[in-house]
Amino acid sequence: MAIKPLLKTTSALISSVILTSVCMISSAQAHWSLINDSSTLSFVTVKADHVGEVHTFDMLSGEIEDDGMLSITIELTSVNTLIPIRNERMQAMLFETNMFPRATVSAAIDIEALGALEAGSTQSLQIDFELSVHGSETVLAADLQVTRTTEGLVASTVKPIIVTADSVGLVAGVEQLREVAGLPIISRAVPVSFSVVFEQGH
Repeated sequence: MAIKPLLKTTSALISSVILTSVCMISSAQAHWSLINDSSTLSFVTVKADHVGEVHTFDMLSGEIEDDGMLSITIELTSVNTLIPIRNERMQAMLFETNMFPRATVSAAIDIEALGALEAGSTQSLQIDFELSVHGSETVLAADLQVTRTTEGLVASTVKPIIVTADSVGLVAGVEQLREVAGLPIISRAVPVSFSVVFEQGH
């Protein structure tokens, strides 16, 4: 006599568990995480008027939250100039990583528009973002090309972003580097480019 009510209760319980699991999976998939091994961030320095060199930061992390808030953290100790002593000098003299080990980027993006992109499709996007580095904050703009992949999305700069030492409190550090290297000049305007990969459920 009690079998049918028991079956109904069991069925309702199973349905509840399945629904909860689906909601949890959907919530996790709405969260986007930056994949460091597939992402690049580079900048160009110019010294002695005409000598240009490309450097990178090798450790990035970041997230896109459900509400579209983007945050990226750059580990300044991961600066890579291909010359160990220059890496050390940039860390100690320019970024002062003992006090300011990280730089951060934050922005608000249209997460619904990105989520609506089909795999293989591309969209142009301009965003304003806040760069925080060395205790200073500045607002910059980026022209991006966003491509949806089967695993997530790729956002790349269409043209370099110019970051000046004056705007981020790095003038003194640039001068220290110039003096220790015995150079007549190091440009205070630095072009920055990036290509970052985000995937869901990481």
